[in-house]
Amino acid sequence: MTFGSLTAGTVLPEFHVSAPAPTEPHENKIHEDDLARQYGFKGGLVPGVTVYAWMTHPVVEALGAEWLERGEFETRFPKHIYYEEPATIRAMVVAKTADSVTIEAAAHNSVGEVCGTATLSLSRGAHPSPSAVAGYAVAALPAERPRATRAHLEGLKVLGTPELDLDAQTAADYITRFGETLSLYAGAGAVAHPGIHLDLSNRALDRNVRMSPWIHVGSRGRHSSAARAGERLAMRGRVQSLFEKKGHEFVEADLLLVADGSRPVASIRHTAIYLLRKAG
Repeated sequence: MTFGSLTAGTVLPEFHVSAPAPTEPHENKIHEDDLARQYGFKGGLVPGVTVYAWMTHPVVEALGAEWLERGEFETRFPKHIYYEEPATIRAMVVAKTADSVTIEAAAHNSVGEVCGTATLSLSRGAHPSPSAVAGYAVAALPAERPRATRAHLEGLKVLGTPELDLDAQTAADYITRFGETLSLYAGAGAVAHPGIHLDLSNRALDRNVRMSPWIHVGSRGRHSSAARAGERLAMRGRVQSLFEKKGHEFVEADLLLVADGSRPVASIRHTAIYLLRKAG
């Protein structure tokens, strides 16, 4: 498939995948069976980052690196997929013009429930100017992370900046983690998987404050360029808003992924529950 061959109603090839149970302890205990069950889940939850990474597969298979360079996305996770559970990713073109395409993807669990959704689009028309790197300050990560509270997050004007040297081995580790099979992510200088963007978005939160358990509930953003293996990535950001809903406490972060200190890669709004209500 290519951009030109897609039409409204085109169904993209399904992607079948699952996440193996982690072999190492996870700081966010919502991904471990014992604590997840205390909050009413059947077991440890597959991270939203991984589910999003799965949903990009059919889109990148169809659109290639062009979507990674200038595409937009919005993703939500209304339900949860568990480790070792077979998942099916289905995607369909919902709108197409001569210079734009919009694809809707969904992650289905083993009983067919929709657990993740994503709207992923690409326009070949005029592209909005990327966010100015200078508008997002760099700050050191705290040596000792305080517990996440509304009061602390309200006073946190700039988030400490997590960084990642995306060497070949690190890039390959992400591909394994995401169960990815597309060849454009392999080799020296290959484009970085977009799941890395949201993983670093998580680090912009959990490397600044202690949160366990917590849940990534959704993200939206726009790519300005493709990150590549061999680059140093940094996630700059700030707390955009805090709110309560159904007994959960949420944080929304305004983030900018920057490559090698100067090139904007993606603007992201990242939303998470940092304090869950107890089951019952």
